[in-house]
Amino acid sequence: MKVVILAGGLGTRLHEETEFRPKPMVEIGGRPILWHIMKIYASYGHTDFVICLGYKGDVIRDYFVNYELRNRDFTVALGSNEIKIHNEHDEKGWNVTLAETGDKTQTAGRIGRVAKYVGQSTFLMTYGDGVADVNIDKLLAFHRRQGKLATVTAVRPSSRFGELSIKDGTVTAFREKPQVTEGWVNGGFFVFEPAVLDVIVRDEDTLEDLILGQLAARRELAVYQHEGFWQCMDNMREMLLLNDMWAKGRAPWKIWENGLITSARRAG
Repeated sequence: MKVVILAGGLGTRLHEETEFRPKPMVEIGGRPILWHIMKIYASYGHTDFVICLGYKGDVIRDYFVNYELRNRDFTVALGSNEIKIHNEHDEKGWNVTLAETGDKTQTAGRIGRVAKYVGQSTFLMTYGDGVADVNIDKLLAFHRRQGKLATVTAVRPSSRFGELSIKDGTVTAFREKPQVTEGWVNGGFFVFEPAVLDVIVRDEDTLEDLILGQLAARRELAVYQHEGFWQCMDNMREMLLLNDMWAKGRAPWKIWENGLITSARRAG
């Protein structure tokens, strides 16, 4: 099953980092957030990716063209410049299509531009700036049960502030930046039937303001409510938060272990 990832936006609210690279290439723990997102899907066996390029897309092209040399040992024979690559990495078998979708193309327009790579099968789609511990198997099963053209994963965003539990004027518990208990937002991690591509007409079409609204009006948009972890990386504060979680070994989206999901995590 194809996994389409939108990676062409400007990322203006993270300008400290995106002045020189696209937001999906901003790193968490020394790896682009794009890699983290791909690892989530690969953990469930989905390794056929279509990356929608735009702003500074050459940075992403260079990353994958040189992926083997970045992530494996190698020997260079000076003079002939022959390269012998050693060992393996966990991403062996990934198929990554890098598709130029334009600097100014909107979110739905980007999906429309890669229709020829998606084909006529159900496909997965998400944004290139958010991670979660979404169970992709359960998401797909839910989508198939609903029988709709599209399914969106709804999530509860984390609070910007610590949560206080108070009794008789005394704090009894403190939780740092918990997820809110009310309200759902679009968390990405979509499932689309190929007929959705027929609704996208122009590069200017937005997924959020136009296409999802049309699907909802037709009662063709199902919602998978994810109660677990989700976090986007929309600004510097969120980038630092994700890096801190990774550094402390508390990254809930790291559902892979040596390229596999543990049976306990898959059950969850």
